Amino acid sequence: MSKNIFLHEFRTRLKSVLTWSLGISALILFFFSIFPSFAEQAELTTQLLSKFPPALLEAFGMNRMNLSTILGFLSLVMVFIQLCLAIQASNYGFGLVSIEENELTADFLLSKPVSRARVLTSKLLAAVSSLLVTDLVILLVTFISIILFNGGRTYELRTLNLLLLSMPILQLCFLSVGLVISLLVKRVRSVTPYSLGLAFGAYVLNAFAGVFGDVKLEYITPFKHLDPVYIVGYAAFNSPLVLLNLAISLIALGASYWLYIRRDIPAVS
Repeated sequence: MSKNIFLHEFRTRLKSVLTWSLGISALILFFFSIFPSFAEQAELTTQLLSKFPPALLEAFGMNRMNLSTILGFLSLVMVFIQLCLAIQASNYGFGLVSIEENELTADFLLSKPVSRARVLTSKLLAAVSSLLVTDLVILLVTFISIILFNGGRTYELRTLNLLLLSMPILQLCFLSVGLVISLLVKRVRSVTPYSLGLAFGAYVLNAFAGVFGDVKLEYITPFKHLDPVYIVGYAAFNSPLVLLNLAISLIALGASYWLYIRRDIPAVS
């Protein structure tokens, strides 16, 4: 790893990390501020949800949520948190090497006495560190929100920790997949359409997996691998799907190194 490259990459993402952290924190605080109302009127909430189309409830797993409990309500909030984290991680993955190629500064970086493998490792560690900072902020805000709005209700700490642990696993998958896709295409002119497409595409597949239970879409979408409703319901990960998720991440990272080392880098003519 190159310390200079790592620090440069990490500093360039600080503003983005701050924006994502504050945005997701505001989302968590808003949802938990209305949690006492949901918990106190659990029967009314159940009646309200019963009026929604069954397909819609199944798509978001809301037919399996107990919104009157802390973890049941958090599983609903996690659905939206995961989508935000997936977009952030995809954005970092697609932009990891493509931004310098678009700005035609990659040849300057690679002219330094640092191997391509070290360059990519430094960039990856900086991106992962940025995502972990976001996760730590979310973890802190989640605990604060629970303390402020739990109303004396208890919860299983181990299950809560599993929910929070699912975040970096999900992010690593979208980061690595975004990176390998950016290296497979000739040129990524803008990371936003790619990152939104990847995150929302996987999210839509997750919704369809809920509606069409017999279709094995859970093997495709990372959101199904780390389904918060499953984690809360069983107080455990879905081990086969989590292992599949990690395997996808490792294969994508290995392919990324192979492609980057052999990539024809555009230079200033």
